[in-house]
This record gives sequence, structure tokens and C-alpha cells, in this order.
Amino acid sequence: MEDKNYKRRSFIKTAGLGGAALATSGLTASPLVSISENILEEKAKVINPYGRVPVSLIIDDSTCLVNLAHYGIPQFAETFPDRYKQDWRKLPREIPDSFVREFGEWCHEQGIRGKYSIVPYPACTGWVNRFIPGWTKRELEDSLNLVRDLIMPDWDIHPEMVSHTRVFDIKTGKPYPNASPEYMENFEWSQTKSADELATYQAFALRVLKDAGLECEGLTTPGGYGGRNKENLAKGTMDALRDVFQTEIPHYFRDLYTEKGKSVAPLVKLASGLDSNDPKCVVSIIGCTEDWFGDWDGLHPGSADLMITEDLSSGRLVDVIDSGEPAIMVCHWPGIYYNGEKVGFNIFKETVKRLNEKYDNLIWMKNSEISRYWAAKELSTLTLSGKKLSVKAPFATKGFTVSLSSAKTKNPKLIYKGEEKPLTRVDSLLKLTDNTWCKNGKEVVLCIDLPKGEVEVML
Repeated sequence: MEDKNYKRRSFIKTAGLGGAALATSGLTASPLVSISENILEEKAKVINPYGRVPVSLIIDDSTCLVNLAHYGIPQFAETFPDRYKQDWRKLPREIPDSFVREFGEWCHEQGIRGKYSIVPYPACTGWVNRFIPGWTKRELEDSLNLVRDLIMPDWDIHPEMVSHTRVFDIKTGKPYPNASPEYMENFEWSQTKSADELATYQAFALRVLKDAGLECEGLTTPGGYGGRNKENLAKGTMDALRDVFQTEIPHYFRDLYTEKGKSVAPLVKLASGLDSNDPKCVVSIIGCTEDWFGDWDGLHPGSADLMITEDLSSGRLVDVIDSGEPAIMVCHWPGIYYNGEKVGFNIFKETVKRLNEKYDNLIWMKNSEISRYWAAKELSTLTLSGKKLSVKAPFATKGFTVSLSSAKTKNPKLIYKGEEKPLTRVDSLLKLTDNTWCKNGKEVVLCIDLPKGEVEVML
């Protein structure tokens, strides 16, 4: 929807692209299935990876050392003085690496994965690839090393544009002096730019992180950035990531919504060249929660009950998980740290505890992993003919899972480039791993490490 009130992040009001949920297992089906010999389409369905429901955590407004709320609020107040009256000086200026380590180590122990922003020029304070005034060069390098060693293995790293406040003039090397909405990343500047202009700006942000030794497969938009210019945003994102990092499947986070019944399945966009050696697409990742761990500005603590109630019976995550779609939580780093009191972190811990108590069929994934799976799920062509399932895949992915109804098999084999590989039988969906299969009621479920190109499964 339009950012008429200049909210920090707008919420989609139209349903996304997703298959119909399978009632009992929460597995969503791909619509791109080709069936030969008059076999009904319902005979073959691409379902969730490993037969599980993906979950993920998106962390916005994070960077090295700088508390973006402390430095950003006075800049937002210059743009909209009637809307930002908080005494920002009371907020901590730093979110220390000791907290990053505590958070990262706990999440690693729990198997949690997601997206972690690194704002390249946080609130115009300084550059993460050079120096940030107020901290020593050694402190900045230690912070970057912590991100590389502890965060990157489990989290996608995204730039959140350049500064998350003022638009940076890449021709002059300075932020624009005017703090009007037309020169703030969160508000109007991006709404009228072409795909090429957005790509150039976004590539600049990506190159800063590349120079800092960080790898990116996606990016995050600050606030309302691109909210009324979504097609150019998608194209500009794809072009920028392919240019700077040669990313095969670029993705981005721009939208979320919390209405019950609205699809939050990822959107696979701008697919082309699927039969070539250079297939293209870009994936829009959709979040499903708001700042329910703690507000980004440190004014209002959150509540785990909004995501999953203490009795485990309801909440936004329950609605989404039970629909079978990816449950991608959204938070802001200052809200997780929450004025040094770690309120948001503790609420997240409680949320994870409740999820573990209720569900045994979840799989934590990075945003890039979800994007890769959805690109393969939506863009692969499946043909079922007699005892042979053929898959033509423009993109490889692990855990590619297909449910076949009314199929009979004893020893299915994966055939790729003339080589045969037997699939190992397991006794339940929860035990599926790459290149295994199981019976699930009357269905046969195959889980394969899907290569790029053409592959067959002999049933």
C-alpha cells in the first residue's frame, strides 16, 4: 500500500503468490506441474523443503557498533518534527559486540537462521569498511570479524541501503543537505527512480559491504523505500546483486503484513531465460510479524503472546505455520537490545521456546535458502509419466520435496547425467533428508538434492 503516513515499513494489502495448503501437514503445493498421459495435476505436488515449515528471523537496523535509533531519530525529526519528539539522547549510542556475541551464540545453539542487516554508512556516522568516528579502527575491525565469523554462517547479510537516513549523493561523495522527504531513504526519494537508478544506488551500498569482507545475496529496504515503485525495485535489486556479487538468485525484504489469512509466501519475480545457461529471477521475501519483540525506538516493549500464546493455541506464527507458509518474523536490532535491557531478546527466547513446545516440523532457514527453494519450487517443470518423474530445474536446491498420490514404488532411483543413485527409505516425513523417500498415508514423498538441469526419478 502507499506510505501515506510514512510508516517505517508499509504492510502489503494484497495476497502474495502461494499454493493451496495441504490440510493435515501444512505443506504447500507448487502450481507449475506438468502431467502427461492424462494423469491429474493433483498426482504430483512440490511441497515444503524436507516436508517441514520454514521459519526465519529478519533483523533490521543492525550494523557494526552504532545504535541506529540513537543517531537516526534526530534526522527523522528534522524531516517530520511533529512525529519524532522522543528524547533520543537517552538511548544508548552503541549496541556492543558483547551483545552481538551473546545473541549470535545463543541463536547458533538453537539452530536459528535468518537475515542480519549491516547498514554501510549508519545514519551518516561513518563507513563500516573504513572507520566510524567515536570508535577506534581496531574496535570496528573486531566488530566486522565478529559478523564474519559468528553471524554470516547462520544469517544472510544485507545492506539496508546506504545510510538508512539521508540519501547519499554518490557523485559528490556527500549526503544530500536537504532533510526533506525527497532526500531521505525512508521516504520519497526512491518512489520515482528508474530500475537503473535504483540499481546504481543499491550497488554502491553492496560494494561497501563487499569491501568490508561481507558477502550478500540480498538487500533490505529502509522504511518506505520503493513502496510505490515495486517493479523498478525488483529489477534494480536483481541487477545490483548480479553485478556486484554475481548472485544467482537475488532476494530482498521490503514488505510484511499481519492480517490473518493473507499469504506470506515468497514472490518469485522477473523470471527469464529458464531454458538457458543463465536463468534469472528475483525473490521478494515477505515478513509476517511487526515489532513485537520491542519497538525500534525503545519506547514500547513487545509480547510473545502476539506471536504464539502461552497455551500455544493461537498467535500470528500459529496462523502462518498452520497454513504451511514460511513464518518469517521481523524485528529491529535496537528493539532486541531494547535500551540495554535485552527485553526484545528475552521475548524472542520465549517465542522460540513456545514454538519448540508446539511444533516438531519446523526448519530454520536463511532468507537466501528460502528464496532458492521457492525459485526452484515455482520455476521447475515436473512431468509424471508412468513410473518416471522428470524434473527440469533452472536452479538447484537441497531438500526438493515432491508428494505423489496414488504412486507405487519400492526402490526409487535418482538418475542424473546417466548416473543412478538409489533413494533411501525412511519411515516418516520428519526423517526426510536429501535423497530419501517415505510413505505418508496413500502418498509417496520424495526428497532429493535437486541439481540444476534435467533429472529423473524412476519409481
